[in-house]
Amino acid sequence: MIKNFILRQTNVPLLSKALDVYSLRSKAIASNIANVNTPGYKRKFVTFEEKLQDAVDKTLSGLRTNEHHLPVGRQRVQEVRPTLEEDDSTILHSGANNVNIDQEIVEQVKNEIRFVYGARLLAKNFGALRASIKGRFDQ
Repeated sequence: MIKNFILRQTNVPLLSKALDVYSLRSKAIASNIANVNTPGYKRKFVTFEEKLQDAVDKTLSGLRTNEHHLPVGRQRVQEVRPTLEEDDSTILHSGANNVNIDQEIVEQVKNEIRFVYGARLLAKNFGALRASIKGRFDQ
């Protein structure tokens, strides 16, 4: 109980959620690239950032001091889930698909950079928590 309380007061839950999203997005992009020549295949993509922004805008600030109180703060953000969707914006009359290999490669590189950056931030957060538990800090 105390461990979860401490972690919720940090960026660890949000960074963990971001890594989950980047992982799902990487799988969607890999599927798109693998099916670049599959007739009728519909490009897949992940939606998350818009939902997250809405949740952040609606989140109350405060501290939940009793488990019977309504959740406030970052709890609402943790409820946001990524969604894997199909791109139906392009009608596939010819039997071709709507995957643009160049765009998918660009998205994969951007996603990989975000994942690496998020993993480094998460490692730093855990390092800071470890140091604070041991009673040390960087000067």
